[in-house]
Amino acid sequence: MILVIAEQKDGKLNRATWETLVGAQKLAGASGAPVSVLVPGASVSGVAAELATAQIKDVVTVENPALEPYTPDGFTAALRQAIDQVSPTYVLLPHTYQTRDFAPKLATRMDRAIVTDVTAVKTSGADVAFVRPMFQGKLTADVVPQGPTPHFVTFQIGAFRADQVARGASPAPVRALSVPVDASAIRQKPEAPFQQAKQAVDLSQAERIVSVGRGIKEQANIALAQKLADALGAEIAASRPICDAGWLPMERQVGSSGQTVAPKLYLALGISGAIQHLVGMKGSSTVVAINKDPDAPIFEVADYGIVGDLFEIVPAIIEAVKS
Repeated sequence: MILVIAEQKDGKLNRATWETLVGAQKLAGASGAPVSVLVPGASVSGVAAELATAQIKDVVTVENPALEPYTPDGFTAALRQAIDQVSPTYVLLPHTYQTRDFAPKLATRMDRAIVTDVTAVKTSGADVAFVRPMFQGKLTADVVPQGPTPHFVTFQIGAFRADQVARGASPAPVRALSVPVDASAIRQKPEAPFQQAKQAVDLSQAERIVSVGRGIKEQANIALAQKLADALGAEIAASRPICDAGWLPMERQVGSSGQTVAPKLYLALGISGAIQHLVGMKGSSTVVAINKDPDAPIFEVADYGIVGDLFEIVPAIIEAVKS
């Protein structure tokens, strides 16, 4: 059996959970194993009903006041018991900041293998290998977890498209799992979620992104990209040199040392397309690149490429969008 651990906050499901569910369905299609989704939290009935629309065996809820706000101690204690009761072969999770915080602790506590940041699944009969990047995406490795099950696997954001999830003909059953959690054993006292700036944003949840690179030339010109983002209802982002220069805050960086994103639309303005940047945005559904260099690597991954001066093209796009 394949178990997906859903991530939610205040009753709102993290979109990366749907992507992980697509990966689970692909794995299930090759192995024939059923898929269940486990939702931890204090009040998750709404999220459970949302997930029940997928083509899965069932949704399992683990509700306990000690699970909100999130703490790695609380999640490790609750999920260890839940996993023991469900007995899955694989435990799949989205590779989010929260998962990176508690999943290694949980796998270690259970003495089980964990494969992180997976981008694809390869199956050959009963054999399953998980593909993950190495050396900032320059190479990939096929990893086969060893030892007793369950094996833990986290999927990179953008590895699968959320809109490709298979829906069921009728809602999947929802059942509650009774898991006691000793609140006094939770050592952490969580503060507000970390933000590098007052208006910090999680780009992984953005549906549209306008991203700028060195071709923007100077900080004052970012205002032009912001106008385009405003017209499209998009978030502004950048490649590493822009953030290193302080032209945009570091939380806006996309790439191997920044955020991994998977928007429906990614506009790359003056970005050459270094491998470190491509690693962070290759999961985008549609990539539009504008660059003066016809040989820029970004055009190799772009769905639409415009060779030209962004200072002439972007204003025209803004006017077209507004009209």
